[in-house]
Amino acid sequence: MAKIVVNMEKIEDIKSVLEICPFGAIEDNNGKIEIGAGCKMCKMCVKNGPKGAFEFIEEKKASINKDEWKGITVYVDHHEGEIHPVTYELIGKAREMAAKINHPVYCVFVGHNIKDKCDNLLAYGVDEVFVYDNEEFKEFRIEPYTAAVEDYINSVKPTIMLVGGTTLGRSLAPRLAARFKTGLTADCTILDIQENTDLDQIRPAFGGNIMAHIHTPNNRPQFATVRYKIFSAPEKIEVPTGKITLCNLDKEKLSSNIEVLDIKSKTKEVGLEDAEIIVVASRAIKKQEDMEMIYKLADKLGAQVGGTRPMVEAGWLDPRKQIGLSGRTVKPKLIITCGVSGAVQFVAGMSGSDYIIAINQDEKAPIFDVAHMALIGDIYEIIPKLIEKIDEKSLQIAVAAEEE
Repeated sequence: MAKIVVNMEKIEDIKSVLEICPFGAIEDNNGKIEIGAGCKMCKMCVKNGPKGAFEFIEEKKASINKDEWKGITVYVDHHEGEIHPVTYELIGKAREMAAKINHPVYCVFVGHNIKDKCDNLLAYGVDEVFVYDNEEFKEFRIEPYTAAVEDYINSVKPTIMLVGGTTLGRSLAPRLAARFKTGLTADCTILDIQENTDLDQIRPAFGGNIMAHIHTPNNRPQFATVRYKIFSAPEKIEVPTGKITLCNLDKEKLSSNIEVLDIKSKTKEVGLEDAEIIVVASRAIKKQEDMEMIYKLADKLGAQVGGTRPMVEAGWLDPRKQIGLSGRTVKPKLIITCGVSGAVQFVAGMSGSDYIIAINQDEKAPIFDVAHMALIGDIYEIIPKLIEKIDEKSLQIAVAAEEE
């Protein structure tokens, strides 16, 4: 922990020191200078304030015994027992890292009437599934769910906790990290592990302009959330050897201040992450009306339309359709990029696609480095020709079907 200490005897002019902090964190409390919640630890007050008036103190944390923490745990994200695919992807990454340090892979499963759903987790190579199955977990309420996972961590002491970057996961992980006074890295894109079990967590920062490398050497467990479609699910194993452990929790720990009055089912939509074919619009589109040809091409292919950040910022595309580090990560069977240059932030969000067709009039565009097929030319010439070719092929197939 670090803090700024104020030595009032070194301050002669209170008014002058209030203007030092660029964040307005230096406050006058009835003639006494205090450091407020706005402090960013930039140390400008230490550097520019009266000599000795402000002192930066960093308390060293005692080293943790890492041998007491063993195993990599995946939180099972689900809705009424239907397991979210991100869980299987995290199991794959957990198995990969666990093999390097010879640790087991666990799952913690919290819900109601979920015992019969565990066999599928074991089929993906999980060593042990810890199940908290109570009626109080029927609806997701943050207090009892947090209490259950907290109980699990206290009992098993996993060195790493991986949580899906879903709406539920983003609510649960910060609360758990706070309870164990440890760090949490959100929306990781790369995970690796050192021999001493320290987790290397890499994620985009500053709008995807840099990649931050984060590790937590003196705290356990190490928490990370990962978005859907970042990693790949492992192959199922023929003869699972893992086991299921049923866990109990004291009833008083399951109380909640949240009362669920009603549940309204949301209309299920195929998200961009689940699309098998995607057509991507970019700033090469000159005006909003020209988006029509993108939608027309997508319609012919039975595809969804995605886009780059400029398209979202222009208001031409829903933010949920943005692809890239600061948007969605996708892995379709086919993706067609229309005028996309291939910035690293965008490529990181779609490079796992099975087949990439890139259209760009700049033959040196970075997108061609990852594309399987390059169409060099103006999108205003190429896209109409593609639509025409698709129509011709569709007609040929229709005629052949009639002749048969």
